[in-house]
Amino acid sequence: MMYFLKARMIITLLTIATILFLALQLEEKLNLPSPLGLILLSFGTHYVFSQVPVLTGDTEHFALLVIFLLPVLLISDSLEVKVADLKEHAWSLIYLAVVSIVLSVLTALALADWLFADYALSTAAVIVLFAMVLATDPVSVVSIFSKFELPHRLKILAEGESLLNDATALIAFVFVGLYALGGNGVTTGYVLSISAEVILGSVATGMTVGLLGLMLMKSTHNRIAEMMVLILAGYGAFELAEHFYVFLNLLGSHSHLHLSGILAVIFAVITVNHVMMRAVDEEERRIEDDEAVLQREAMNQNASSRLIDKTMGHLRATLAERDRHLRTKEDIQLLALVANTILFIAMAEMIDLKLLWQYKTEILVMFLATTVIRGAMMGLFAAIANRTEKMTDIGLRWWSVLTFAGIKGGLSIVMITMIPTDYPHLEMFKAVVIGVIMLSTFLYSGALLFIIGRNKEVFRAEKRAEDAHH
Repeated sequence: MMYFLKARMIITLLTIATILFLALQLEEKLNLPSPLGLILLSFGTHYVFSQVPVLTGDTEHFALLVIFLLPVLLISDSLEVKVADLKEHAWSLIYLAVVSIVLSVLTALALADWLFADYALSTAAVIVLFAMVLATDPVSVVSIFSKFELPHRLKILAEGESLLNDATALIAFVFVGLYALGGNGVTTGYVLSISAEVILGSVATGMTVGLLGLMLMKSTHNRIAEMMVLILAGYGAFELAEHFYVFLNLLGSHSHLHLSGILAVIFAVITVNHVMMRAVDEEERRIEDDEAVLQREAMNQNASSRLIDKTMGHLRATLAERDRHLRTKEDIQLLALVANTILFIAMAEMIDLKLLWQYKTEILVMFLATTVIRGAMMGLFAAIANRTEKMTDIGLRWWSVLTFAGIKGGLSIVMITMIPTDYPHLEMFKAVVIGVIMLSTFLYSGALLFIIGRNKEVFRAEKRAEDAHH
């Protein structure tokens, strides 16, 4: 028995490594985004080799796996967000990550009787269903964007929305949809108060954990230790936020409040990364100063060898410091890539193609509805943004990119497992959510590659103009 388990573990490891290697080769040789390659290879492996290896086996265990891997994926994505960008594009990101989610849910409520007339879904059920398919996946978006030269502002809007709107969708799902599905009354006052509590509490929790992480970060010059600090900050913030009621009860309160682990992770990592990247920027300036000193001394006939040696030593130390910080980010990105590979392999094992085919009409209806709604929300964003100086102007090309940047991800499946098992439409919800994830991954990714590829010269020119302006 022990030998069998050991052999299966080794086969699992070999499978993960092989699929990741082949996906990266497809990305390098054929420009196929790694998430697409991972899905194709994972499903191919699962069905060709008769469900070997088995990582999860059912939705519940898959959800536990997603929850375990989610913080490291969020840590990797949060490392790409800069505080300066959040400040500069705050109003745009608030619309994309908050306002558009709220408006999308309201639109869904207005259309629900027409879209799902055969099911007579309640208001709570509609909120639950649509909240699950409004959460987007930053991994796929970042992977596709990394292949092209795109304006920084466009990347911030798309990647920032993908990262931040998960928290909004989860709040709508848990604190409004599931709360109402349990028979509780939902009022506007309740929605506003619980949203404020969860958002402010999650941000405060994340920043507090991030500040503790910074204290640890300052105590080490070891690259691996820096990576561990980021992991501790991310997972610590996630765990504290998700079990915040335990902390409150220890203080004598009798509360059941839990916060958004997603939002807490994001702000914990942004807090740590902000200081870390400020150090990198400072090191860049030191390198430029040292290079200027060396150039002056090289042109000076009476150059001081002692000064040159001192400057060279300082330059080498600064380069090592900068490289350590940057390699820490690369290490986290590698962990996230492995986590994403495991996630897609597990998804291939969990999906029941017969169930998807049974609900093919509902899946297509939901996919088309969410695509049209998202396009409308991005169109409204363009109309608002182009009329105010505080938001980024949006043209037709940017609108199309933002529309198809709404690729769905594993968080949606985590939400499925939170629905009561005795809910009568659970099977349909499960099929619809998984089907929309699959369709959006392939069709949205293909659309993004086509749109960006066709306009790559225009985007490149916009990026150069943006760089010249800064």
